[in-house]
Amino acid sequence: MRILIRMEFEWDEAKNRRNTAKHHCSFEEAKGVFLDKHRIIKFDAVHSASEPRYFCYGKTAGGRILTVRFTPRGSAVRIIGAGEWTKGKEVYAQENQKNQ
Repeated sequence: MRILIRMEFEWDEAKNRRNTAKHHCSFEEAKGVFLDKHRIIKFDAVHSASEPRYFCYGKTAGGRILTVRFTPRGSAVRIIGAGEWTKGKEVYAQENQKNQ
């Protein structure tokens, strides 16, 4: 039996362009980390004053480990920022090592 889960994503396109230029990572690529069965999601207490925000650490289809900042908005995942950072890679490796 296969279960298909459909996720909806949204983002600000101007922010996507700035993020792509600065971090060499588009939000289109970033949404791929949510498909990683080993992804790690952590609450972002520092930036959650006005709405709950989270980090998703995961691997894209291309093999990059990205950190994606997001917030749930209704039935959608709103991507706020994304990039390939050393800390994100460390969190991903440490958490997945613990779960083996």
